[in-house]
Amino acid sequence: MINAGVSRVVVALADPDPKVAGQGIDRLRAAGIDVEVGCRADDVARQLAPYLHHRSTGRPFVVLKLASTLDGRTAGPDGTSQWITGDAARTDAHRLRADSDAILVGAGTVRADNPALTVRLPESERSTDDTEPLRVVLGAAPADAALQPCLEVSGDLGVILDDLGARGVLQLMVEGGATVAKAFHEAGLVDRYVLYMAPAIFGGDDALSLFSGKGAPTLGDLWRGRIVDVARVGDDLRLEIEA
Repeated sequence: MINAGVSRVVVALADPDPKVAGQGIDRLRAAGIDVEVGCRADDVARQLAPYLHHRSTGRPFVVLKLASTLDGRTAGPDGTSQWITGDAARTDAHRLRADSDAILVGAGTVRADNPALTVRLPESERSTDDTEPLRVVLGAAPADAALQPCLEVSGDLGVILDDLGARGVLQLMVEGGATVAKAFHEAGLVDRYVLYMAPAIFGGDDALSLFSGKGAPTLGDLWRGRIVDVARVGDDLRLEIEA
């Protein structure tokens, strides 16, 4: 741009990567080019959230994917859960998988559902450059599990995120059950919640909930997030929530 004689450059965000540290902007300004920083910064920051988060923390951006009925249930009293949401919502969730570098589930989910955790998209959305996300199991996966080969991890979730970040994972999609969801939530490690909600109701107390264990004891102890996007996906709703 300097050699081309550009007089003005508009930049949404400065790259937080310490290897860069705004050097490009400084070079442009030193060459007498007018550089405006911050144009539509919020919009761009949302699009680049995984990259920005990884560069500033060294950890992947954690997306917790959830699916439930209107009354917050994920499975019936008998454990059946396939499928609460419709085809369009499930396809949309596969797009979320495709955007992620790794997918994490708990060993309990592997034993109960034996998921392959592959990306399955319509032919029109596939590319020859597509690669499958790294499959991560919190705990030990059976040797004959459909998601093999996979990376088995255990211990402190923060340490696990540090390791995944060092492996170059920018976005981690957590698809585990209620126990894994609660563990990441209570540790404050979820950066974005993506909830697919079906217009259906189990009713009663026996169906399984989004999060396991005891919840907040009083209204004042509720965790409250901020809805950043709402969309209709087929017959279901997709809510994106951040802290």
